[in-house]
Amino acid sequence: MTAAGKSASPRAARRAGLRRQAENLSQTRREHAAEIAEDYVEAIADLVAETGEARVVDLARRLGVSHVTVVRTIARLQKAGFVTSQPYRSIFLTRKGGALAAASKSRHETVLSFLRSLGIPERVAEMDAEGIEHHVSPDTLAAFTHALRNR
Repeated sequence: MTAAGKSASPRAARRAGLRRQAENLSQTRREHAAEIAEDYVEAIADLVAETGEARVVDLARRLGVSHVTVVRTIARLQKAGFVTSQPYRSIFLTRKGGALAAASKSRHETVLSFLRSLGIPERVAEMDAEGIEHHVSPDTLAAFTHALRNR
């Protein structure tokens, strides 16, 4: 209702609805960007641990994306301070990137272990953990950890 006691016009209600939709979509894009960053830094950390380096071609193969996608994403991660890289060289995590990778890996392992403890088939647990790990709240993650310790 407006100050005069009348309800908002249909046009104003539509504008408000469009603003809410834009805010929701913007939040979703930010969350997806965070998921991508987590997936990349975790993959980089795994590759470095396994082979001593992370290369664009290896990331593309591991993440199931194109070479161009990896190059563009690495550029964004470099701007955000998560990685360092030079053209035609390996990709390395910064301290900030290493911290994100460790937190992401820990969250992933906790979610995966919890799903396994419920008897979820391995392949399904792995696929579900990939999505859940990015959205699980700290409280839920703590509950998962508590449940796993008390089995």
